[in-house]
Amino acid sequence: MAQTRPAITGIAFVRMYTADAVASDAFYGKTLGFEKVMGADEIARYGVNEAQWLEVEKLPAGAPEARVAEIAFTTRDVKGLQRYLVAHHVAIEAGASKDGFSVRDPEGNLIGFVQRDAMKGKLAMSSRATSRRVIHAGFVVHDRAAEDAFYRDLLGFKPYWHGGRTDDSTDYVSLQVPDGTDWVEYMLNNGLHPSAHTLGVMNHFSLGVSHMSDATAALASNGCTTAECNKTQMGRDGKVQLNLYDPDLTRVEFMEYVPSGTTCCSSFEGRHPVEVEDR
Repeated sequence: MAQTRPAITGIAFVRMYTADAVASDAFYGKTLGFEKVMGADEIARYGVNEAQWLEVEKLPAGAPEARVAEIAFTTRDVKGLQRYLVAHHVAIEAGASKDGFSVRDPEGNLIGFVQRDAMKGKLAMSSRATSRRVIHAGFVVHDRAAEDAFYRDLLGFKPYWHGGRTDDSTDYVSLQVPDGTDWVEYMLNNGLHPSAHTLGVMNHFSLGVSHMSDATAALASNGCTTAECNKTQMGRDGKVQLNLYDPDLTRVEFMEYVPSGTTCCSSFEGRHPVEVEDR
């Protein structure tokens, strides 16, 4: 009998590498306003909500060019999902536990899966937080067909939106988790060997907000008063955006949950995210 895939309900965390932990803490803790909890594994975890967090880890020896270290998703049955992937010949990374495990996608990105409520009661919430939701994460993709075989065919991710820098190009492909509204975003057409700057722009994560004015007000309250903290723009998907960069040049994209402008290239095929979702 074929293995049934357990539910995958959304993004659990995004982990970044840092070359300067103090500078990263000033960015994630002070500017973005999230409260830090240090783990025994020396990874700093910044609570976004009770089910989502950001991680910052010391840059390892060898200094990988890509500073996004891992993207992880929430599942309601982590052991069942592990059995499902093993049955489909996906190798499990060392360190799998009762609460989570990681694999590599066809592009080599580290992709994790975390049991629902694994971090319940272990995260600290802050009243200064600039957002309460991680809504998507993006990364450079060279082979769309190979990634589709993993995310769409094997994991059941579903189309949300696609578009490009021009109306007749496809540079961005958004695929939502099968049992929720968070998504991954393929960042296409960046050449075989993108620069460190390009990797920082393309390998990113997004914080959702209902109104961008709330985010800019929170940033100002947290002491972010430079021009980029107010530089909003209309995205190609018709959603208002604001981009900041952490000290290692990883892009943090604030994005409104629903479009308010003209959406290019394709219509939306899935539900838009909201501030609080059932995991």
